Amino acid sequence: MDLKTAIRTYQFAERAKSELIVGSQLITALIQFPIQEKPGGKRMLVMVLESIRSELEFAYGDTGLGEFKTAINHLNEAISLTESMELGTASERIARAVSAATTAAQTAWDTLREHELL
Repeated sequence: MDLKTAIRTYQFAERAKSELIVGSQLITALIQFPIQEKPGGKRMLVMVLESIRSELEFAYGDTGLGEFKTAINHLNEAISLTESMELGTASERIARAVSAATTAAQTAWDTLREHELL
């Protein structure tokens, strides 16, 4: 990985991880919502997750790194599961997306360290 790509990848991956963790926390919160509030909460949560997906798609388009595509695929599954209110499984898919983003960050970190930037 060249240095410019490593910098962009690291930035994208760290942002994605943060956003995905927030998404996971929101899924956990939705589980606790009163029954009458769940439909509205679900709609808002799906919108947030779709926004995160857009960020990941931008990262993938810019870097071409397969880990971002993997994260997108896991997030797509999480969105579908959220729409079906299978929130426990959705949270697990988000965790897989975080793992993929972490792998991207680590790859970039290694390149930055090789260039003695970290």
